[in-house]
Amino acid sequence: MLKNIVFVLSILYAFLLLLLCLISLNNLPKVSISYADKIFHLIAYIIFTLLWFFSFFLRFKVNIYRSITISVLFATLFGIFIEVLQGSLTSTRSFDYYDVLANTTGVIIAAIMLKVLTKKYQKI
Repeated sequence: MLKNIVFVLSILYAFLLLLLCLISLNNLPKVSISYADKIFHLIAYIIFTLLWFFSFFLRFKVNIYRSITISVLFATLFGIFIEVLQGSLTSTRSFDYYDVLANTTGVIIAAIMLKVLTKKYQKI
């Protein structure tokens, strides 16, 4: 049951992230936090990577280290894909190398978290 819930959440989250990154956000109020956009990207891709790790591990029964590798690659490519779509499909958004960097940083942080957690899990 949990494996199906995590998988559905992963798909819904990916769809929501795709939608949020492709719609116009010009009518939203401006946030006064410096680099709020980059912080959003970082946190969004930590969550994205973790969700897909658990999907691969629980739903598809991929071993821990391979699940980490696949989720890291998938999240990184997904982030680049969205940036390319922003640059080619929308008139209100554009490709941003700093967004790719923030996304990738979030993926790396998630990978480090997973490595630490899986080491502790294997010791139990």
